Amino acid sequence: MGEREVEVAAAREAYDERLRRSPDWPVAASDWRGRALRAVAVPGPRYALAGFLAFFGLWYFLTAVVIPPRFNFIPNPAALFGQWVSEVPQYGISIFTPDYYEHIKVSVVRVYIAFACSVGLGAPLGVLLGWSRLSRNALFPIVEMLRPIPPLAWVPLAVLTLPHTEMAVIFVTLLASFFATVLNTYLGVRSIPETYFRAAACLGYRRIDVLRRVVVPGALPFIFTGLQIAMGVAWFSLVGGELIAGRSGLGYLILDGYTQLALPNIFIGMITLGVLGWASSALIRKVGQLMMAWHVKGQGSAA
Repeated sequence: MGEREVEVAAAREAYDERLRRSPDWPVAASDWRGRALRAVAVPGPRYALAGFLAFFGLWYFLTAVVIPPRFNFIPNPAALFGQWVSEVPQYGISIFTPDYYEHIKVSVVRVYIAFACSVGLGAPLGVLLGWSRLSRNALFPIVEMLRPIPPLAWVPLAVLTLPHTEMAVIFVTLLASFFATVLNTYLGVRSIPETYFRAAACLGYRRIDVLRRVVVPGALPFIFTGLQIAMGVAWFSLVGGELIAGRSGLGYLILDGYTQLALPNIFIGMITLGVLGWASSALIRKVGQLMMAWHVKGQGSAA
């Protein structure tokens, strides 16, 4: 074998070795060690871990080492984690207390009911506004007038008009996610190129066929972006409703921690909200990827 062939073989072997270590190389389903090593080797998780370490390191530094004015009441991460996993927590809330999971269950049920209602009402309304000029001229100004009103401004009206406090909290949670869904669905329909509608007309599509084969698939990327935004705003709207009108849930846990000076409970509630909100958005992203495989493939080929 000549020198050139040796260099080519060495380069090919080096390339194959890099490819085997990359996340694109197939791993057997039973090879859990390979999957774990592959997950660690991907830059994203490493950067995420570094970001979390920097965040909690700064938090610890400002609450346990150099404490600025008015930071003395904030628990440091180590003490907070100790309370969170304590079997006998000082302030009554930890992963071992049933009340903690009851607050989580109540908040999750409220958010998902409100989110389902906002999708069921907001997505069809957004399609109607984007597709029908008459509906757009008649209804869109009303939507734009109501959309900037903060959800908390609706709390007194909701408490006075709705029969139960639970319905008032769900209504306040629904509002922000409803308008986010409507607006993104509307923008998705409006973003569909006019040539698609002309092609559908040339093919003899009926109006219902245009809706099913052109409007809805064309708007789906915007709709799922809107659903992620809607889920996020549903969580912080929920907290506002529970702070004012609720008697349970994570928002109520935060308010109760403030009134009882149980400061670790405030941070436990806040971090739990963040984790639940992130998991909810990740679930929507996954569903969107499954429903829009054609869109993801198109983006990959374009890249």
